[in-house]
Amino acid sequence: MCGIIGCILNNEKAAPVLLECVKRLEYRGYDSIGIATSGSDITIKKDKGKIDDVQANLKLTDLPGEMGIAHVRWATHGLPTKENAHPHTDCKNRIAVVHNGIIENYKELKSQLEKEGHIFKSETDTEVIPHLIEKYMEQGNNLEDATRLAIGDLKGSYALAAISRDEPNKVVGARKESPLIVGKGTGEYFIASDVPAILKHTNKVIYLEDNEMVILSDDGITIKDPEGKVIEKEIFVIDWTPDMAEKGGYDHFMLKEIHEQPKAVKNTLREASEIKKIVQSFPKFNRICFVACGTSYHASLIGKYLFENLVGISTDVTLASEFEYSAETLDENTLVIVITQSGETADTLKALRLVNHKAKTLAIVNVVGSTVTREAEYVVYTRAGPEIGVAATKTYISQLTSIYLLAICMSGRMELLEKLESIPDHMESILENEDFIKKIACKYKDARDFFFIGRGFSYPTALEGALKLKEITYIHAEGYASGELKHGPLALIDDGVPVVAVVPPGKSHDKTLSNVEEVNARGARVIGLGSSKDEDLRSETQDMIEFDNGIDEIFSAVPYVIPLQLLSYYISVMKGIDPDKPKNLAKCVTVE
Repeated sequence: MCGIIGCILNNEKAAPVLLECVKRLEYRGYDSIGIATSGSDITIKKDKGKIDDVQANLKLTDLPGEMGIAHVRWATHGLPTKENAHPHTDCKNRIAVVHNGIIENYKELKSQLEKEGHIFKSETDTEVIPHLIEKYMEQGNNLEDATRLAIGDLKGSYALAAISRDEPNKVVGARKESPLIVGKGTGEYFIASDVPAILKHTNKVIYLEDNEMVILSDDGITIKDPEGKVIEKEIFVIDWTPDMAEKGGYDHFMLKEIHEQPKAVKNTLREASEIKKIVQSFPKFNRICFVACGTSYHASLIGKYLFENLVGISTDVTLASEFEYSAETLDENTLVIVITQSGETADTLKALRLVNHKAKTLAIVNVVGSTVTREAEYVVYTRAGPEIGVAATKTYISQLTSIYLLAICMSGRMELLEKLESIPDHMESILENEDFIKKIACKYKDARDFFFIGRGFSYPTALEGALKLKEITYIHAEGYASGELKHGPLALIDDGVPVVAVVPPGKSHDKTLSNVEEVNARGARVIGLGSSKDEDLRSETQDMIEFDNGIDEIFSAVPYVIPLQLLSYYISVMKGIDPDKPKNLAKCVTVE
């Protein structure tokens, strides 16, 4: 994963703007940075390392010119080195390219180009692109046409931006299976991997489709289809503000986004009337299938319990990466619900395309105009706003809210809406108890293993709690359905091992409590999540995080996950880890 930026400005140096924009893509994961600007010549500065460190060493912002491209790279082909950092150039350094994606046939292309006399300087797949453009420009093509011919040779995925010293006032971009947006400002134009990168400059965005190209020039924005024909595209006005993508006084984006969750739920609840209209247009379904990855998969598991309990429809949940192996039984009587924060997740998009026109499809997405929203039959928007932290928090909560609204509307049990609308108040109460959770984090920060257990609606919460902990603290953590303890996991419970038990009042309470007693008898240190009136649970725990007794078990998944997010956050910080940028992970995985 990585991020790209390109811009043409009006009487303003490009390098400082490119650096500021690319910093807003740090959340996508990276290990190197580079900028190329163009005027009478192409000038490049790049290196491995953090943006601020490279800027301090190389003075990236000193680059001349009013147009250019920039890149943050997360290594896939070749180690994180200066040579492998983008931008990459051709033999004569007259063309520079940045690229996100994977070129599957780069070895064959590189071999052929080397036979033709091209000299390569890196181990990357990307470097074949400027050399291909060079080859076609030497045949008399301009930058646009040479880029079109070059991408015709590529197999795989790409979002790219190219510049040439021969055409110093032009940036050419193209996409296939990797996101690329176009931003239209006042006399200035942008391309970027994601919206937050350019929000400070414009909220007017065009989403490119696969195989489309964009040309930025002093004259404006031109978008063309694969044959080079000019096409008109809708301009979306993004209702996010630049401040929404800033830390707002918090130490980390993750903490800010945890605290934004009550607002995210309230904003998503405003979609109730729109969701009701969608549901009213549904045909009769006899099966529902959720498809998602990671945290969105856990939200889908909550959906399974909701739809089977409230709506009475058989519901499956499938990992998007596994979907192609179990999609044969889907038909027009099935509703496939895909969930993706970005709307660009590669595995989820692939699953959607596999089933479109075979079953009905609905997407739950946070980004207006993203690829999934344009390809699904029905779309439900979460209203979380931009989420910068790699570990999903408020987008998960917003996805859950959308799923609850769908289930309530499909069941016709609108009286449940009032209970759902009370949840943000409970969330605020939990956030007010943050210092107590911080103390628990301090007590357990040096643990080597964690176990999370729960039943029914609390089982996906246990899974999500374990995922958050392993994502940002690097502590080994596992989530289990508590009834499975005797089928293997109980062998791992030793003296002092922390076990987080999610035990809200309700149908699952007594059986989960008996599982808590089991781990207690084997020396575990139990952190319990339950009602403030639950004295039985309190007697079995070493630490207890209390909730209002009035929270219905069916809605407990929303407020009960917040302490688990905070627990992970504070352990991460206490261990000296940046929770916003965990190692080896990126925000939006758009390549397989």
